[in-house]
Amino acid sequence: MKQLKAIIVDDEELARKNLEFLLKDFCPQVEVVHLANSANAARQYLKDHSVDVMFLDIEMPNGSGFDLLESLPDIDFKIIFITAYHEYALKAFKYSAVDYILKPIDPEELEKAVNKASKSGSADSKEKIDLLIENMGKKGESLNKIALPSMEGLQFVNLEEIIYCESEDNYTQFFLTNGKKIMVSKTIKHFEELLDENKFFRVHRSNIINLEYIDRYVKGEGGYVVMKQGARVPVSRRRKEAFLQLFQHQQ
Repeated sequence: MKQLKAIIVDDEELARKNLEFLLKDFCPQVEVVHLANSANAARQYLKDHSVDVMFLDIEMPNGSGFDLLESLPDIDFKIIFITAYHEYALKAFKYSAVDYILKPIDPEELEKAVNKASKSGSADSKEKIDLLIENMGKKGESLNKIALPSMEGLQFVNLEEIIYCESEDNYTQFFLTNGKKIMVSKTIKHFEELLDENKFFRVHRSNIINLEYIDRYVKGEGGYVVMKQGARVPVSRRRKEAFLQLFQHQQ
């Protein structure tokens, strides 16, 4: 098992110590090499030391976790945010493909996040963090860009570029306006919960469509929608009524 050198950044001493104890008990592959009580203290430590993972609180006086990340010339480590945020903020984390754990910390969730960091060899990119900061600033507004982890790496896509999604076992294929396809190693259920229900709709167990790109709906027992780029997407009987109500509302 890969050993990880970790820094914990949190302004509350009790929170720092609690996380350190949890890591020692549940994540033996993690060696906590530094506890920082502020963004500045973490910044000073990172000038002369390298780490594999940073456990980072967001809301801190005298500089937030985001301020810290924006001030670093390079990010060559994984980041796991420790946050008390809820609702809109959690969607921002998911849209940005960023790992987070909610306070109070659940040991099982901590283990999952650490195991994921252990398996992934790549550090978190500045672009990913920039997208998170942008999304966090919207506070309840519709988010317009999503990070999709594909075989080629993280790809950043505007929602208006997505025509439809199609399930392929535990993967989801995205079809974009430029003709490009992106295969993502997450289920379509994940994206059904994530994508804006006012713009996207799951018309079938295998498909989510962008309502903006519907050309027409063809009625019948096996009804289907024809997308503006020509693709035909089936509408299941179970979802037909709800779809038609939403579709007519969009007209």
